[in-house]
Amino acid sequence: MPNTTKHDLIASVAKSTGLTQADTKIVVEELLETVSTFLESGKNIEIRGFGTFYTKERKPRPARNPKTGEVVPLLRRVVPLFKYSSDLKSKISDTLQQKKTN
Repeated sequence: MPNTTKHDLIASVAKSTGLTQADTKIVVEELLETVSTFLESGKNIEIRGFGTFYTKERKPRPARNPKTGEVVPLLRRVVPLFKYSSDLKSKISDTLQQKKTN
C-alpha cells in the first residue's frame, strides 16, 4: 500500500470541500505549521476523536552503531509523538475488518 503524500491530502480535501487546491494547500500548510509551533513551545494538541500530538523528553543513553559496533552517545532530546484516540482506533480497526471479510 503506497504512502499518501501532502499533495494527495491536499487534492482529497479540495475535492471533498469544493475549495481550490491552491486554497486548500494554504490551509493545510498553515495547519501543519501551527501544529509545529505549538509542539516547539511545549504545548500539546488534542483533537477529539482523532488523537493528541505531544512531545516527550528522551534521556541521554549509549547506543551502538550496528555496522561498526562502536558505542555512540545519544544526547538528551525532545521528540514529537502522536497518541491516537480510541475513536480513531475503532474506525481503522472496523474498516480493516470489513476489507478482510469482503
